[in-house]
Amino acid sequence: MALVIGNVLRHAARSTPSRTAATLDDGRVSFAELDEQTNRVGHALAAMGVGHLDRVAWWGDTSLEALPIFFALAKLGAVFAPVNARLGPAEAAVVIGYARPKLVLADAFHAPQLDGHDLPVVSHPELEQTTSGASTNDIEAPALDERDPHVIFFTSGSTGRPKGVVLSHRANFLRSFPSLASDEPGGTVCMFPLFHMAGWTLALGCWQIRQPIHFVRTPDAPTLLGEVERHRAARLYLIPAVWARVLEHPDRLRGVTTLRIADTGTSATPPELLAAIRDALPHTATRVFYGSTEAGAATVLGAEDVLRKPGSVGLPQPGVDVRLADDGEVCVRSELLMDGYFEQPDATTAALRDGWYHTGDLGSFDGEGYLSIVGRARDM
Repeated sequence: MALVIGNVLRHAARSTPSRTAATLDDGRVSFAELDEQTNRVGHALAAMGVGHLDRVAWWGDTSLEALPIFFALAKLGAVFAPVNARLGPAEAAVVIGYARPKLVLADAFHAPQLDGHDLPVVSHPELEQTTSGASTNDIEAPALDERDPHVIFFTSGSTGRPKGVVLSHRANFLRSFPSLASDEPGGTVCMFPLFHMAGWTLALGCWQIRQPIHFVRTPDAPTLLGEVERHRAARLYLIPAVWARVLEHPDRLRGVTTLRIADTGTSATPPELLAAIRDALPHTATRVFYGSTEAGAATVLGAEDVLRKPGSVGLPQPGVDVRLADDGEVCVRSELLMDGYFEQPDATTAALRDGWYHTGDLGSFDGEGYLSIVGRARDM
């Protein structure tokens, strides 16, 4: 089976059609329903002229309606380019213009904000009207290859100029392979919005093992813990700042008895915070992940080492090589790396050298090969 993202949904819909794929508030969609919606959206977008390698921007808040758009574009071989829902119209128009999309899909709140920006905007309600009578037959894109671009995630450096991180189908498939997700029944509660790489990586990790992802609109402590209880979720991945706020609710934490994995990472993780998570949730395992949009998850500090190796981000993930440059900069090499920055060859050349991604972080290895991040080599 080719490592293309559409096959993740095809496989789940064939194997476990009635299982829940995702929830948000009181909404729920099964794998079979999501696959049917995806095919309708895909045929509707194809009728609008969207095809292989076309870029389609999406600007919207986290919603279940975003999921068939994501998979429809993947099946068509088009490139999904989500835009930060928190940007103002002028900022969003700059990012969208940089991507030069064939089409801009926006939810009902955001679509009117792009009036006057000379962009080919189709709102979710307009798209829904065109999909009602569309075919549910699976979409075939014979030209699609697993190394074709699948998504562009927008980031920015110290100058504020947007940079589009281009990820292939193959890279996203491998980034979300089941070793990065919980295989416990109940799925994962996701704090990340759907314009963020981590939101889609966590979701794809769940979908690869036919488990649900539980999205939230507001990642505050009561909401996150409430969704764990409501769906009997097995995994919760929170950045350190959010874990700190969650730990301020000891009464609610005692109610999350189904939780088995309490992961963290993305930014500096104080050893005191990890100890507090272990004290509050002794029935769970905690791991610390280190990575980036450009490189994916590069290292992981396993549950058995979280308290033994304070300050470390662990060992390289399977299939990932990590080394230090002469100046101590952390460099990563794997099949998970980005293809480059969209239409920014100079930035790509600076970041990707001889197959290694230069992270901009300074690191050190201890005697057992565990990596610690000790500073920044440069502003990215």
